Amino acid sequence: MATTTAPEVQPQTAAPVLTPPAIAKVKEIMASQTPVPTGLRLSVVGGGCSGFQYSMAFENGAGMMDKVFNFDGLKVYVDATSLMYLGGAHVDYVETLEGAGFKFENPNVKSTCGCGSSFNV
Repeated sequence: MATTTAPEVQPQTAAPVLTPPAIAKVKEIMASQTPVPTGLRLSVVGGGCSGFQYSMAFENGAGMMDKVFNFDGLKVYVDATSLMYLGGAHVDYVETLEGAGFKFENPNVKSTCGCGSSFNV
């Protein structure tokens, strides 16, 4: 009797999600750049009073270790390390009477600082 073993399946980290208002705002800002970048980089960097901060920057191509996501024609680059922290996060663009900006809702966050600009996982 022959036995076979199934290959180990590595867990997939969920992709971050950009809402339609966030996608539209990023595309609007990108269109005003010269030259127009090819996509948006989402990342997590060290800093802030809680340990980590979100970073958004325009890029002209993916790095070797990047995962590339496509949101309605918008390329989003996320490096492998940041993806561990951004998996399942929702990025929205909100406009209120107090101001406008990108808002991150991240299920991986355990705590945030008082000002809300940094987080801890």
